[in-house]
Amino acid sequence: MEEIDARGLACPKPVVLTKKALENNNEVLTIVDNKAASENVGKLAKKLNCSVSNLKENDDKYKIKIKKMKNEESDLSKKTAGKVYLIDSEFLGSGDEELGKILIKGFLSTLIELDPLPDKLIFLNSGVKLTSVYDDSVEVIKELEEKGVDVLSCGTCLDYYDIMDELKVGSVSNMYEIADSINSDKFVTI
Repeated sequence: MEEIDARGLACPKPVVLTKKALENNNEVLTIVDNKAASENVGKLAKKLNCSVSNLKENDDKYKIKIKKMKNEESDLSKKTAGKVYLIDSEFLGSGDEELGKILIKGFLSTLIELDPLPDKLIFLNSGVKLTSVYDDSVEVIKELEEKGVDVLSCGTCLDYYDIMDELKVGSVSNMYEIADSINSDKFVTI
């Protein structure tokens, strides 16, 4: 089993190191120093069809044991197949902020009517406020999530705006997962 000590490393380095280790090993033990990094490494493992055991030793040491499944093939090169929308602002367009808030809510509400629905909505920079502090947009995004749309918010951005504890829809993501999701010709920046 390969051991990765990723304590003190910024996002997405723990995820990247773990992914590289899994390319050549059936079992990996990754050690990180915060909950967000632990969750991000766990998400990667699940995405790659690996079993995950989280072993928290104390407040600054998390161990994540990852093991490839024997009867399932891990796909380390899997790319997002469907449409991905990257929403990097709490506003749509430039100009008046109040109009921008109305437009982004209208855009999100319109997505519900699309056929097919997008695979993912990724929120970063001030766009993370749409999944946390703005209740009117949260309700619309929850409806999209209930219809199967994967909703991701950048963890670094949530931390920056000090709203990590206010996330109301979707899950916390990391830059590796975001980059992997938009590494396709089927993504659109809003």
